[in-house]
Amino acid sequence: MQETEYINVYGARVHNLKNIDVQIPRNSLTVITGLSGSGKSSLAFDTIFAEGQRRYIETFSAYARNFLGNMERPDVDKITGLSPVISIEQKTTNRNPRSTVGTTTEIYDYLRLLYARAGVAYSYLSGEKMVKYTEEKILDLILNHYIGKRVYLLAPVVKARKGHYKELFEQIRKRGYLNVRIDGEIREIVYGLKLDRYKNHDIEIVIDKMVVSNSDFERLKQSVSVAMKQGDGLIMILDADSDEVRHYSKRLMCPATGLSYREPAPHNFSFNSPQGYCPKCKGLGVVSQIDVDKVIPDKELSIYNGAIAPLGKYKNSMIFWQIEALLEKYEEDIKAPIQDLADDLIEEILYGSDERIKIKNTLIGTSSDYFVTFEGVIKYIQMLQDKDSSATAQKWADQFAKTMVCPACGGAKLNKEALSFKIHDKNIFELSTMDIAELHEWIENVDIYLDSKQKIIAVEILKEINTRLRFLLDVGLEYLSLNRSSVSLSGGESQRIRLATQIGSQLVNVLYILDEPSIGLHQRDNLRLINSLKKLRDLGNTVIVVEHDKDMMLAADYVVDLGPRAGRLGGEVVFVGTPTEMLKTDTLTSQYLNGSRKIEIPSVRRKGNGESLWLRGASGNNLKQIDVEFPLGVLICVTGVSGSGKSTLVNDTLQPILSQTFYRSLQDPLVYDKLEGIEYIDKVVNVDQSPLGRTPRSNPATYTGVFSDIRKLFVELPEAKIRGYKPGRFSFNVKGGRCEACSGNGYKTIEMNFLPDVYVPCEVCHGKRYNRETLEVRFKGKSIADVLDMTINQAVEFFENVPQILNKIKVLQEVGLGYIKLGQSSTTLSGGESQRVKLATELSKRDTGKTIYILDEPTTGLHFEDIRVLLGVLNKLVDKGNTVIVIEHNFDVIKTADYIIDIGPEGGRGGGKLLGHGTPEEVAQSNIGYTPKFLREELNTQ
Repeated sequence: MQETEYINVYGARVHNLKNIDVQIPRNSLTVITGLSGSGKSSLAFDTIFAEGQRRYIETFSAYARNFLGNMERPDVDKITGLSPVISIEQKTTNRNPRSTVGTTTEIYDYLRLLYARAGVAYSYLSGEKMVKYTEEKILDLILNHYIGKRVYLLAPVVKARKGHYKELFEQIRKRGYLNVRIDGEIREIVYGLKLDRYKNHDIEIVIDKMVVSNSDFERLKQSVSVAMKQGDGLIMILDADSDEVRHYSKRLMCPATGLSYREPAPHNFSFNSPQGYCPKCKGLGVVSQIDVDKVIPDKELSIYNGAIAPLGKYKNSMIFWQIEALLEKYEEDIKAPIQDLADDLIEEILYGSDERIKIKNTLIGTSSDYFVTFEGVIKYIQMLQDKDSSATAQKWADQFAKTMVCPACGGAKLNKEALSFKIHDKNIFELSTMDIAELHEWIENVDIYLDSKQKIIAVEILKEINTRLRFLLDVGLEYLSLNRSSVSLSGGESQRIRLATQIGSQLVNVLYILDEPSIGLHQRDNLRLINSLKKLRDLGNTVIVVEHDKDMMLAADYVVDLGPRAGRLGGEVVFVGTPTEMLKTDTLTSQYLNGSRKIEIPSVRRKGNGESLWLRGASGNNLKQIDVEFPLGVLICVTGVSGSGKSTLVNDTLQPILSQTFYRSLQDPLVYDKLEGIEYIDKVVNVDQSPLGRTPRSNPATYTGVFSDIRKLFVELPEAKIRGYKPGRFSFNVKGGRCEACSGNGYKTIEMNFLPDVYVPCEVCHGKRYNRETLEVRFKGKSIADVLDMTINQAVEFFENVPQILNKIKVLQEVGLGYIKLGQSSTTLSGGESQRVKLATELSKRDTGKTIYILDEPTTGLHFEDIRVLLGVLNKLVDKGNTVIVIEHNFDVIKTADYIIDIGPEGGRGGGKLLGHGTPEEVAQSNIGYTPKFLREELNTQ
């Protein structure tokens, strides 16, 4: 075969890769698999993608490269056969609260265009359809309606605004007009005419008064034209006999009330632009308001004893003197319980009073009494929430606030005007709250409701929206809605959205690299995802997927298996070839694929401790008022298709209730009726997948806290005591013990203009991070730098006689991370590894036997073998009496659970019901939903 038909990688040495050569066929679907930490991402992203990216950037001029920053050349001899590369990684990059599914996929942009060009405006005052006239049409209407009647032609200049308008009247007089209509009354303009400046006024110029007749047509035409000019496109006709007013406008206008709208443009429908967003919440849909229950948590206390939480107990300060003076006015005592005080009084204490209050001179030590206005406790907290306050003040004020749906727009993010444009019977917000499947159906059928003009305008836009929606349906995201915030998406979801956008762009000859796109996907949707990837391949692209999923490996054209173990023991190619060839080999991965190794089903399911946590009436997002039982002392698995409401139930309802109870957390749970059985637990631990730290200085030793114990150990050594060293001496982050030449980094960055930066070990400390004096302190012959350079496995042997250090690192070894180094930078850990470091940190803490652990898809980034190790760790926790709740799609975990809670049956609107609960065997017998079918297959194969 010619070399161009392959992507050839020669001598890859990035991270732990051992100088490997790999050949990947082009225009195929290739899966790179292997243990977590065996070097899959190093090969796919840090070698192939990084080199493709670098070559692309090198095609730019030196001037342009200056702004782009330089790409580091990966440590590889050469790569041939590369096409332009697009990587779709897991990282949920967008932390912006304004980013939504609609804006990411650009579907919302097309909807805005559709509404601006084909939307029908309705008045938000009268609900009538808005009208828009040309001057000719207005003339016809006047002639038809007012023939033979006495009328005034008015040009509105001021509508419901305050002011005395003296200058305005002077200008009108100079233009030659004699009369104006002020607040419904026609008056002559006399010199110096002015109005009450504190009242709202309506002012119209009287352009002409006449009896309408066909013979006066020219005069009428001219007057209408002048009135239009003076009234900025608006004109009013006043019938002199009946005093009835009618409005006409060149712009969109309500015929009944005279309300007019601006000419619609796409930005009028954007919640990120001042022309479109709701003025109260600025397009966020939520506002932060001070919660009175948090300000006065205990009504039995008196103000003197600290009933008002932000103020605390009584002290001699201005705010307390003001409150005392207020109480005096109501003849109340500051030491009376707050529940005995009148509601009006509490209202004044919280929101301030209009009257000035008197503070006696004896209190403040002045010669006369002091009068002040009191603005209220809540105003005081809000002042501290402002942007100008310090971060500490803001954080302090935030604890009394709660986030509420914006009262002005009801969470729609747009202003009244934008929400008054409709197509068929829906405004743009109603479309963005539909789930993708429902929206797709609506868009398909909407054209029968459009008139001929709208059809011509909308046909192309609707076609675009439709194709984009279809791609989202293909990757299994029919349950999302367009206004779903990007921040709340799981890694797999945001990756599949980007995948849909890529399929939509229809590029060819591109190399796509994906990082576990099947995360968060139920088995049911796996096929759809695999077909989407095949569709990309069939367009003429090469697709490389880093994946642990069995179906994905078997559906691939080619598999690259890295191993044999992880970390230092990995980084070699143990197999390349087709999936059928792979099943015949003996690598760790193929043993799990061909069934010679498997994760065993436990012979007996734990019954738990007999107590349960009952969450009743959960109805947040799409949950349908469900009552769920979480038996304690068992491993619980919450299952269901993507979007069925699993995370809503566990992460957004149960976990915030527990966190608020035990840790006074600020996150409010979603809607529920009550939680019973909370007395049987005393702690909740949430292990998620966010990275440990984003700085190269963060490492497993600092994250787990074991580094502090190691530093304490070194401080206690005789040599350190003689020298008077403190723990800070052994930190590479502060001055004192670190090497100052490289500031404790261990390497120096040499900037090469136009070439990638080069990292060289610091010539002073040779990569050890510390200065010579610090390194002279040794424990069992090893310095602090040597300890940081040990792998976890080596450290477990080294510290076997130091219990407080051993306990923490032993757990890291148990979760299968024996191969990473204590001082390895967190930025080099894979997603699966950093989640296990977090898990280990939690496990090393003393558990009470009454703890609830919540894990959201802990198998992300884990190989079958790693899952076996992880399950061992979780079962150990449960055996001590704790409860572990796992949200999971991986059937290896589901089949080993003691108790399953299945939510569904569909995602989005079609989900949120409790379908089944009980042991895996019990759930497998059900016929409702999709989980039982796949579970039966898993249980029967064994």
